[in-house]
Amino acid sequence: MAVYTDITDEELADLLAGFDLGVALSFKGIAEGVENSNFLLETTAGRYILTVYERRVREDDLPFFLGLMRWLAGHGYPCAAPVADRAGEILQRVRGKPCAIVEFLPGLSVRRPSAAHCREAGAGLARLHLAADGFTKSRANDLGQDAWAPLFADLRDAAEALKPGLAATIESDLAALEAEWPAGLPRGIVHADYFPDNVFFQGPTFAGAIDFYFACEDMLAYDIAVALNAWCFEADGSFNITSGRALVAGYETHRPLSDAERAALPALAHGAAMRFFLTRLADWGATPAGALVRPKDPLEYERKLAVHRAAPDLVLFGAGV
Repeated sequence: MAVYTDITDEELADLLAGFDLGVALSFKGIAEGVENSNFLLETTAGRYILTVYERRVREDDLPFFLGLMRWLAGHGYPCAAPVADRAGEILQRVRGKPCAIVEFLPGLSVRRPSAAHCREAGAGLARLHLAADGFTKSRANDLGQDAWAPLFADLRDAAEALKPGLAATIESDLAALEAEWPAGLPRGIVHADYFPDNVFFQGPTFAGAIDFYFACEDMLAYDIAVALNAWCFEADGSFNITSGRALVAGYETHRPLSDAERAALPALAHGAAMRFFLTRLADWGATPAGALVRPKDPLEYERKLAVHRAAPDLVLFGAGV
């Protein structure tokens, strides 16, 4: 989350005039993340999040994202459901940009996940995959494996400036990933950004997920790989096998993995690390001046790439294989 677009009191009042949400009591920006402008909105009817869609989010994709959130909430999955105006419309505009108001989801994210948190997060991810089954809208993963080499072509100089020799290493990784990328695994709707700051807990218990703006159709096991990278590395760059086992065990309480999915986890985790390295590298020099946001360090994921490169079977141990 971040703030790139300021909204005046008058603009907010005009927006709320179409809803049955009462009048605004407080309104403040949320200065986290890198994708959209987000505001915590409190009205006489309750608490909400107003999101103004910026940067990577294409307006044509918003019916998929918002429809998925509504579908999940309607099928018992704890997520922030979009709020419709009096005409039944979810998607709105402010300052000429698309926006939406969603329900406030109670809970807190954790900065230093324990193995117990990882188990709960894994269970929550499997519940998401199951709840999304039957959702009729479709969206391809525009940041999937076939997009990485074209994306890196424009970032080669940036990688070399970040760390001499890195460009050649990334090119070698990309070639290896293209050769070994799995096919034929179970597919469905994936979150694709299932990081600790997008998962809420109430006490020790999973309470819900937010930020579905990278959701798409892909291999379900790819979502697990994203989560293994995001949840199970320590601050010193080492992979926590105990946390990895816990995350996958939690997932399998709701959806057991096939042997093929388990065997594919090393390649999927390597690829998931590549995806986030590349997008962080792209964001590193592209954050607008004055935005209330700090871009995320691409070197964090460069170090994760190095771990997967040096120990390609590491996440098999994390999966308990």
